[in-house]
Amino acid sequence: MNTRKWHGHATRIALVGCTALALTAVGPAAAQAHPRDLARQTLAANDGWASYGTGTTGGAAADAQHVYTVTTWAEFKAALAAGGSAPKIIKVKGTIDAVSEGCDAFAAPGYDFDAYLEKYSPEKWGLDTDLSAEPDDSPEGLRRASAAAQDQAIKANIPANTTIIGIGRNAGFKGASLQIKAVDNVIVRNLAFESPNDCFPQWDPTDGTNGNWNSEYDTAVVYGSTHVWLDHNTFTDGSHPDSAAPTYFGMLYQQHDGELDVVRGADYVTASWNVFTEHDKTILIGNSDSESTAAGDRGHLKVTFHHNLFSNLVERAPRVRFGQVDSYNNHFVAGDGYSYSYGIGKESRLVAEHNAFTLPASVSAAKVLKKWSEAPVTAADNQVNGKPVDLIAVHNAEIPAETLQSGAGWTPTLRTKVDRTKCVPAIVDHGAGAGRLR
Repeated sequence: MNTRKWHGHATRIALVGCTALALTAVGPAAAQAHPRDLARQTLAANDGWASYGTGTTGGAAADAQHVYTVTTWAEFKAALAAGGSAPKIIKVKGTIDAVSEGCDAFAAPGYDFDAYLEKYSPEKWGLDTDLSAEPDDSPEGLRRASAAAQDQAIKANIPANTTIIGIGRNAGFKGASLQIKAVDNVIVRNLAFESPNDCFPQWDPTDGTNGNWNSEYDTAVVYGSTHVWLDHNTFTDGSHPDSAAPTYFGMLYQQHDGELDVVRGADYVTASWNVFTEHDKTILIGNSDSESTAAGDRGHLKVTFHHNLFSNLVERAPRVRFGQVDSYNNHFVAGDGYSYSYGIGKESRLVAEHNAFTLPASVSAAKVLKKWSEAPVTAADNQVNGKPVDLIAVHNAEIPAETLQSGAGWTPTLRTKVDRTKCVPAIVDHGAGAGRLR
C-alpha cells in the first residue's frame, strides 16, 4: 500500500513543527499500565469514549493461568472459552486461518452453485419474489445450510475482561469474525485481519431494481457491548478484493460485509491507530433506521476514532446512525471507486475535526460528507490535499439538494493529544496499523 511507504528521513522532515494543537483533557497520550508489557497495557485516561467511566483494561489483571499463546484457530477458540469472564490475555502468534480447509468444507451435501444460478436466474425466477420460502432441499435451502456451517465455524465470541494481542509484526487472522457481543471491557491490538469471505452469498431478487447479492460476516462487530478498545490493527480484504469478484445476473458477487460494526446499543468504544483499507462498506455505527432498533440505540453508540488510516475505501468511514461519534486526527486516502467517507444518518451527532483527506483531482471535497438523514454535524479544521477546507460549506454549495446542518450540539472532551492537521498524514501513515505497536 503506497500510502505507508515512509522513509525515516522524509518522515522526520514532514514532522518538523508538528507539536500538538492542544490537550483537551488531562492525561497521557499512550496506554498507561504496565508500559513494558504490551499485553497488559490499558487504555489511557481520557483516550476517547472507551475511557469513560470505569475505563477499559481488558485482561490486564489476568493471572498466569489465564495467559495463553495461540497459533491455530482451534487453540484460539479454546482459549476464549477457558476461564469464563475471569481476566485473560490471548497472545496471537503468526497468521491464524479460520477457513484453512476452504469453502468446500462448509458445503452441505448436494449443494451445487451452478444449480443455484440456473434456478434463480432473473429470466426463470423473476425479480418479484424473494427466496425466503424455498424449502430445505432446494438450492436456496442447501445454500442456507452451507452458510450456517460457515457461520458456526468462523465466528468467535469474545468474553468480557479480555485482551487479544498480536505478538510481533505478522500476527493476525484470516477469514475470522470476532463477535464482541453483550460483554464489557475488551481490548484488541496489533492484529492484521483479512476480511471473512462469505462462501455462500444469497441472491435477493427483490433487493433494488435488478436484485442483489448479499453477504454476511463482519471482521469485527461490537454488539451491545461496552468499553472496547481496538488499537493498531489492520483491516483489509487481502487476497479477496472486490475488484477480483465475478458478476452473476449482472450484479457483483459480493462476498464481504463490514470491517467493523458498532451496533445494538453498544457504547464507549475507541478505535485508534488502525488501518482500514481495500474495502467497500467499511464501518457502521448503528445498523438500522427502524424504530425497533432506535429505542436501544438512542443515547448510546458513543465511539471515538483517532489516528486511523482510511485508505482505498468506497464508503462508510464511518456511516453513523444515532451515535455520538468523535472522529479526529484521521487520514483518509481516496482511491478508485470512492463514494464518500462520513455518512450522516438518522439522529447522528458526528464531530469530525482535525482530519486530513488526500483526494485525487477527479474527486471533489464535497463528497467527503454524505447525507442520508437530517442530522447536525460538526466539521472543523479539516484539510484536503494540504489545504484547509470547510467540508460542510463545500458540500452544501455543490450538493444543495442535500444541505447539511452545522453544529452537532456537543463538544468532545475525551481526547489526549490532538495533532496539528497538517501533520496528520505523516504521523498516521508512519504509525498506524498492525506491527507498529511500540
